[in-house]
Amino acid sequence: DYLPLRRDGAPRSAAAPREVTDYPFVRVDGDGVHEIPVGPVHAGIIEPGHFRFSVVGEKVQRLEQRLGYTHKGIEKRFTELPPFQAHRLAGRISGDSTVAYAWAYCMALESLAGCRIGERATWLRALLLERERVANHLGDLGALGNDAAFAFGLAQFSTLREDWLRLSHHAFGHRLMMDLVVPGGVATDVDQAMAARLSGQCELIERQVQELQQVYDEHPGLQDRFLTTGRVSPDLAARLGLTGLAGRASGQAADLRCDRPWAPYDQLDVRLATRGDGDVAARVSVRFDELRESLRLIRVLLSRLPDGRTRSELRLPTKVALGAGWVEGWRGEIFVALEWDGEQGANCIRRCHCHDPSWQNWPVLEHAIMGNIVPDFPLINKSFNLSYSGHDL
Repeated sequence: DYLPLRRDGAPRSAAAPREVTDYPFVRVDGDGVHEIPVGPVHAGIIEPGHFRFSVVGEKVQRLEQRLGYTHKGIEKRFTELPPFQAHRLAGRISGDSTVAYAWAYCMALESLAGCRIGERATWLRALLLERERVANHLGDLGALGNDAAFAFGLAQFSTLREDWLRLSHHAFGHRLMMDLVVPGGVATDVDQAMAARLSGQCELIERQVQELQQVYDEHPGLQDRFLTTGRVSPDLAARLGLTGLAGRASGQAADLRCDRPWAPYDQLDVRLATRGDGDVAARVSVRFDELRESLRLIRVLLSRLPDGRTRSELRLPTKVALGAGWVEGWRGEIFVALEWDGEQGANCIRRCHCHDPSWQNWPVLEHAIMGNIVPDFPLINKSFNLSYSGHDL
């Protein structure tokens, strides 16, 4: 009877604690089958989630995931915030996608306001988004090496990622670039000297990434762990709706920057990265390809950065209106649907829903692990690197 998203629903204080009950996991029966519970508290500093493995020996027969531990009432909180401040909440739904979420929210707000933002602002947004993509791919490639007992890869990519984040902090005031995408544009800018530094860093990192990719591709131990591990066939990916980076590694050739390019991507001719094998090796290869493409795009964005304003004024309509934002984040498509009341008070958002690509990708992970051995799960899980927080709104 507690309906927090309804306007006439009970206040928060009316939510009574419920009796704790056992979660009914699906049991796998048979000779030699036993269960391995993992989480929700994990050994590393990661988000909480519970994984229940049914195994025979070390081979996984079934995985069942239980999420929801990071549910924090995001959708209700949106209705309590002024619309010109709610982009800060959107940018904190999933911290590794703060630029993508903030852009999608601002796009939704700008669409219902009928506002067209300046060209320089859109190019700066794309610059921030591609830097976010690079930072996450650098981190994942190092972590994937580490999960295959290749600590050298972790050390090298961690160094590159740290240098990348430090320059982001110096250029934009925040390592993860939070609160830089704002309604009507951006809260930052780059001068010619900083543009040269950012472009120069891309060239340096691209050379180092090419060397590291050669190491990864020619390392027999890594390839033994990567190849055929955690395979999701293109047919299964299509049937289960696998999307984003993981989908492109399983033959799903979809990227909003290519398929439905919005400004400025409609002027950038983004190259799509795909593979068909659908295993860990394919997801690693897609990351390398997208990393290099993002480095190229950043140099293009900086060299062709147009003049103009970095922020435009928004005038919200005086009637009920709907807005939507659709952005290709590093993990996949992020969609924001926004319903506006038309009231000019402080809290006028009737409803805001933010959709993370992890929502439809989490179930696919349960299929990817089947038939693999238990020690390969951290590797398979990291090759998807799905968001718990983006799922548990």
